[in-house]
Amino acid sequence: MTVPVSKYPDIIRATVDAADELGVTTPCVGHAGDGNLHFLPIADLDDEDEVARAMALNDRLVAAAIDVGGTATGEHGVGIGKRKFMDREHANAVDLMREVKDAVDPDGVMNPGKVLPDPDE
Repeated sequence: MTVPVSKYPDIIRATVDAADELGVTTPCVGHAGDGNLHFLPIADLDDEDEVARAMALNDRLVAAAIDVGGTATGEHGVGIGKRKFMDREHANAVDLMREVKDAVDPDGVMNPGKVLPDPDE
C-alpha cells in the first residue's frame, strides 16, 4: 500500500497497533520517501485462527491507507488479493474500468478474475 508521505508515520503506527491488537507478527519494510509500505503478516497456515487474524490485519491496514488518501497498492498491482478494495478506493470509476476492459477484452481472456471485482462482489 502507499499513503501520502505526510501520513507515513500514521500508517506505521496503525500497523504496529493493529498487529499488537490482533497478535500477529508483522515485519515491515518500505520506501518512506514515496509513502510505500510493505508488510508481511506471519501466520501458521495450519492454524485457521492465526490465518484469519493475519487476513483481518491486511484488510484493516489497506482500508486505513485508502482512508488517509492512499492506495491499496503502489507497486505490484491489484491482482486478486486487493481487488475487493477497488470500489472503496475508486467508487464509481470501477464501472467505467469494467466497461473499458469489456470493450478491449470482450471474451474476458486477459487476466481473468484479476484487478476488477466481479459486479456482484
